[in-house]
Amino acid sequence: MTTAVVTIAHGRHAHLRLQHRSLSTGALDPDLYVVVAMQDDDLARWRPLRGVEPYVVAFPADPAALPLAAARNAGAHAAVAAGADVLVFLDADCVAGEALVAAYASAVLECPGVVWSGPVTYLRPPPPGGYDLCGLPSLDRPHPARPAIQPGERLLGADPDLFWSLSFALHRDAWLRTRGFCEEYVGYGGEDTDFARLATSAGLDMGWLGDARAYHQHHPTQDPPVQHLHSILRNARLFRARWGCWPMSGWLEEFGRRGLLTQRGGEWHLVGDADVDQQIGVS
Repeated sequence: MTTAVVTIAHGRHAHLRLQHRSLSTGALDPDLYVVVAMQDDDLARWRPLRGVEPYVVAFPADPAALPLAAARNAGAHAAVAAGADVLVFLDADCVAGEALVAAYASAVLECPGVVWSGPVTYLRPPPPGGYDLCGLPSLDRPHPARPAIQPGERLLGADPDLFWSLSFALHRDAWLRTRGFCEEYVGYGGEDTDFARLATSAGLDMGWLGDARAYHQHHPTQDPPVQHLHSILRNARLFRARWGCWPMSGWLEEFGRRGLLTQRGGEWHLVGDADVDQQIGVS
C-alpha cells in the first residue's frame, strides 16, 4: 500500500517547512509528498536537504483568486498517477501529529469506503524560536465546532456539513468515485462542503479519526473572513445553485449584521456596490 500526502500552497514557506519536518519525523513516513505550488516559483524549486522528498507540481494560478479546488485535484491526480493507494490531504498551515499518517493509512485500509477527517487544533502565535514539534501534543485543543473525538476513537456516519479539507484521507478508489473537487469554485469557501456532498452522493461514508491529529499554525486572519467576502459570496451562490441550500450560513449572516451583505428575495447581495456584484460573477 502506497500512502501520499497532498498539500497545496502559495507562500507560507516557513509553515510548509515545519509541516515537512513533522511528516519526516512521524510514526510512518508518507511514500509520496505531493506539493502543489500555486503560482509560486520559489516553492516550485523547493528541494529540502533531508527528510521526505517532496514531489512539487507547478500550478499556474491567479494569486488574487487561487483555484484551491483545482489545485487539490491536480495534486491528487499526480499522487494517483504515481501509484498512491491512500490519499492524505493536509492544509499547508497544518503540522501533522506523530500518528497522523499511520492512523489515516490504517483506517483507509480497513474502511476504504469512508472519507476520514482528523481533529485540528488552532495554535496560538509561536513562541520565540518557533513551535516545538515535541510539545504540540500538550497544546491539543481541537476546534470546538467539530466532533470532540478522542485518540483511539473512530466516528462513522458523521455530518457531511462538518467536513473540512484541513486534514482528511480516503482511498484512491473512493477519490475516483467522487470525481474530485468541483473546479467551478475559485478562491476561498464552499468547495469543502460541496466535496462532502459529492462523496455522500457517491455512496461514501463520512468519518472522524481520533488518532489523526493535526495542528494549524497561527497566521493573521479575520473572523469572519472579510478579506474573502467576494469569493465566499460567489461560491455560496454556486453551492446553492448545485445543492439547493446555502453553505457558510454563519459567515453570510455575520456579513449581513455588519452591513456588508443584504438579503432580497432569499438571495444574498453585496451592499451598495452593484458593479462589484457583477465583477465577481453574482447578480
